[in-house]
Amino acid sequence: MTLETTPVDPDVEVRDVLRQYEIEQFYYKEAALLDGHRYDEWIKLFADDVHYFMPIRRTMTRRQIGREFTQPGEMAYFDENKQQLQTRVDKLSTGTAWAEDPPSRTRHLITNIRVEDAGGFELLAHSNFHLYRTRLKSEIDEWVGRREDVLRRVDGQLKIAKRFVYLDQTILQSANLSNFF
Repeated sequence: MTLETTPVDPDVEVRDVLRQYEIEQFYYKEAALLDGHRYDEWIKLFADDVHYFMPIRRTMTRRQIGREFTQPGEMAYFDENKQQLQTRVDKLSTGTAWAEDPPSRTRHLITNIRVEDAGGFELLAHSNFHLYRTRLKSEIDEWVGRREDVLRRVDGQLKIAKRFVYLDQTILQSANLSNFF
């Protein structure tokens, strides 16, 4: 019995490992910024032309599964550009964001990070997340899902040029949706 293997270019393997490490560190930093309420630093991780989108998930039959999530231009929890994200960030510091005063205590767990070339200077990054939030004495919310990001290098720094957030839940049990994913 012979085992057939595909020749591997060691330079490509090292490049892929370094890219994977860079993206993982980028996401861990982002999670730390969010959990540390450092939103002014977090917003700088986004490209000026970002599209931040969280569609609504609907329960569909197997035959209709391609229509499970709403699409851009349809109803969504979030369908924002950078200015709208900045407005939400700015509101948190005004003292009038009542849903976040006192602030939520969050933990963003990011896993299963997979990176693909998206062409040009962009990467397509897939990740799973678990966002745990506790607030006041007994409010606990959890969101689980996956993210699809387009990452772009701008002036040598990674920026999120597109973030689509797909929740596993079809019904949100939380009192509000004031957190960032």
